[in-house]
Amino acid sequence: MNKYRFFALVLSFLAAGNILAEEVDTLKVVDIEEVLVIAAPKENKKLREQPAAVTLLSQQDMQATQVNSIKNLTALVPNMFIPDYGSRLTSAVYIRGIGSRINTPSVGLYVDNIPYIDKSAFDFNYSDVERIDVLRGPQGTLYGRNAMGGLIKVHTKSPFSYQGTDLRLGAGTHNAYNASVTHYHRTSDRFAFSTGGFYDYQGGFFRNVVRGNEKVDKGQSAGGRFRGIYLPTENLKLDLNVSYEYSDQGGYPYFYMGKIDPAEQKEDLKPYIGKISNDEASSYYRNLMNAGLNIEYQAQHFTLSAVTGYQFLRDRMFMDQDFTPENIFNIEQKQKMNTISEEIVLKSKPNRRWQWTTGAFGFYQWLHTEGPVEFHKEGINQVIEGNANNVFDGLVAQGAPAMHLSINNESLRVSGSFDTPTLSGAIFHQSTFNDLLVKGLSATIGLRLDYEKIKMDYNSTSTPADFDFTVTVNRPGMPFPIVIKNAGPLQGNAAYLGKESTDYVQLLPKFALQYEWGKGNNVYATAARGYRSGGYNIQMFSDLITGVLSNSMIDAIVKDDNLKMMEQMIDVNTIKQQVPDVKEATRYKPEYTWNYEVGTHLTLWEGRLLADVSAFYMDTRDQQISKFAEKGLGRITVNAGKSHSYGAEASLRAALTDALTLNACYGYTYATFKDYATSAEKNYKGNYVPFVPKHTLNIGGQYVFRINPGHLLDRIQLNANYTAAGRIYWTEENTVSQAFYGTLNGRVSFQKGRGQIDFWVRNALDKEYAAFYFESMGNGFMQKGRPIQAGIELRCRF
Repeated sequence: MNKYRFFALVLSFLAAGNILAEEVDTLKVVDIEEVLVIAAPKENKKLREQPAAVTLLSQQDMQATQVNSIKNLTALVPNMFIPDYGSRLTSAVYIRGIGSRINTPSVGLYVDNIPYIDKSAFDFNYSDVERIDVLRGPQGTLYGRNAMGGLIKVHTKSPFSYQGTDLRLGAGTHNAYNASVTHYHRTSDRFAFSTGGFYDYQGGFFRNVVRGNEKVDKGQSAGGRFRGIYLPTENLKLDLNVSYEYSDQGGYPYFYMGKIDPAEQKEDLKPYIGKISNDEASSYYRNLMNAGLNIEYQAQHFTLSAVTGYQFLRDRMFMDQDFTPENIFNIEQKQKMNTISEEIVLKSKPNRRWQWTTGAFGFYQWLHTEGPVEFHKEGINQVIEGNANNVFDGLVAQGAPAMHLSINNESLRVSGSFDTPTLSGAIFHQSTFNDLLVKGLSATIGLRLDYEKIKMDYNSTSTPADFDFTVTVNRPGMPFPIVIKNAGPLQGNAAYLGKESTDYVQLLPKFALQYEWGKGNNVYATAARGYRSGGYNIQMFSDLITGVLSNSMIDAIVKDDNLKMMEQMIDVNTIKQQVPDVKEATRYKPEYTWNYEVGTHLTLWEGRLLADVSAFYMDTRDQQISKFAEKGLGRITVNAGKSHSYGAEASLRAALTDALTLNACYGYTYATFKDYATSAEKNYKGNYVPFVPKHTLNIGGQYVFRINPGHLLDRIQLNANYTAAGRIYWTEENTVSQAFYGTLNGRVSFQKGRGQIDFWVRNALDKEYAAFYFESMGNGFMQKGRPIQAGIELRCRF
């Protein structure tokens, strides 16, 4: 009985802050864009009135579906997949078969109209977010580079429309704790501000059997945000937004799945199959600051906005890159990034026969990366010494004497220092002509000119390799073999120092026809082009350096006085590695796509049913694929020829009664390669594009029990949703995949006034599935999805 009294006491305390609590409105399907008025510098209409496939999530939607970061959006948006793996550094967003794991994103992100240029900053805390809009398909005409798959727009709460102090405290299984507090204050009709902070601790889910069963993925983050809005006159607004977030986490809980070819499986590694067993602890640390100033001027016939953004990111990733108990090699990558952007937009007032938007955008990004790779003794023996001796052993069958190379270093470091600045500029215009020929018919035409210049200054060197070399001559008739050894210690060196640059121009047109009738009903057809930036693979230098180092060691051998006779026995050039040109090996081209789409937005049943349906075809050229370099020494992006994807999407939201609301969304994507041959023997034409689920599904519902006034509670709210995705192929070979799977999530909320207590559960059925899979150095690795987790959350608004 004591626990019930305690429960009642907590509810009474939360309710005390709201003596004049507002009555809850009758439950119904509402137009989020009408309830939440959000300034959009570029759009002339509400998103559901535009010729585009969109998904809108309110704060209530995010609470019901437990969205606290970008990675929780998988399947809540049709054909959207964001695998939760690695660390906060990895935010791989896929929409309609378009996505990226590393380097530049293919889906854009804006927070309060400020662009987040680098996807290393995509995964941040959503404690003060009010609404999320997701636009699917290329948004290049208005938003430019890296929005070829779609666009995510995140909006925080405005202190002009939201008042009071929000307090949130939470705890969950697996040692999860979080807290946040944000105060929203309107000092006058001209100025309002909000300020707050959060702390989040995750105890982790997975253990490393080699490192004493320690938790691999535990971590913590903390940060805060300040937002101030000033209205000096009736037609001028200044909106300043500054946020900072610190995170420090373990990461990369990859299970060793054994050799791809079982015949090559090492006996001593068999006990570790299906376990996390890397001998070094991996981690990720990040400092992230974002600032933006939005100046908006309302003239009689147009709106002028100037949006200035700044982003600072400094991080450190440490990874045991062989992910096994063997002590082979690791990488420590550090980034320091500064980005400044400016966008000036003129747009017409809404509800005009001719609506237009025109503007200019530019940014400059300074990015410095340090990425040293450290080879330990086992790594030296396997990767460098072992590969060289395999070549020498192969020459014995051709009549050459036995040769053997022995490296004496206990460790060998391949350092890399890279500056990769990016300059981008664009001008764009889009016009919509309403009531064309007949009332309700509109046509949209737009064009954007994008220019981008990318540079790379590189300085990559290796520790000198001290080694010995022996030649054993054993001819018939000789009484014993003759062993010839180098006269003195030999040494190999390797270094790359230089500059590369490239630039390109892109034209991004858009065409659309739309017919509207009634309120909230339209049908549309669009054609639009989008592109994803090209760039340079800095992790490729580890492969290049080891090749140059190997050749340098061969040169040192033939120059030794005792070993000069080697040139007479074999052709030295035949055993040297073919090291490609830096530009050819590191550069990848932009990826671009044409999207053809038809769809409809419907508001039916006196506004109690919202339906969105679309079908699309995407034709992609120079598709960028992420993979490990040939020697497994780093991830790189390569252009994979052509691919195409087609599919359909449907979303429904219905208020069946005043208490019951149901929603469902489904996406289907069939994405395959049209042209992708890596060699004469390997052609992936017809194979599925990796990381693209064929199906995504979300089914959810909400039921509200309203309680008569004067009782302990105002209402009890039940939420449940089932999200699913699959089949997902992980490699271009399509040999490994995750079948269609789903997770069940739920929440029970007890509400009184402005206070509430939520009990929640994620993956209630404890479904096991692969969140990520990759192959490197002949091994397979997998990260599991998170197991069942439950918790409690207290929310109060004062």
